[in-house]
Amino acid sequence: MDITEIKVYPVNEDKLKAYVTVTFDNCFVVRDLKIIQGNNRLFVAMPSRRMKDGSFRDVVHPSNSDMRDLLEKRIFEKYNEVLKSPELGARNYEHETTSTSPSA
Repeated sequence: MDITEIKVYPVNEDKLKAYVTVTFDNCFVVRDLKIIQGNNRLFVAMPSRRMKDGSFRDVVHPSNSDMRDLLEKRIFEKYNEVLKSPELGARNYEHETTSTSPSA
């Protein structure tokens, strides 16, 4: 399975640094991964939902550490690229996710 596209949407919050959308094999899309500033480093959080007991459970996640490492590496590469690009870094996540206009 190949990662064919990564879109990073920086946000201006304290610990949340960006939302990420990843496409696999040009046919399977996973939205709402998050780049989070942890105590010692950035990390990628998988999409999750709150369970009835208040805990959170990942909706999707890599099934092994090699895939997690590859996914994080590629996401951080794209994140750093977007931060260095004034044009890409200025994107607004809300605009990208709520727009219905094809020209947006």
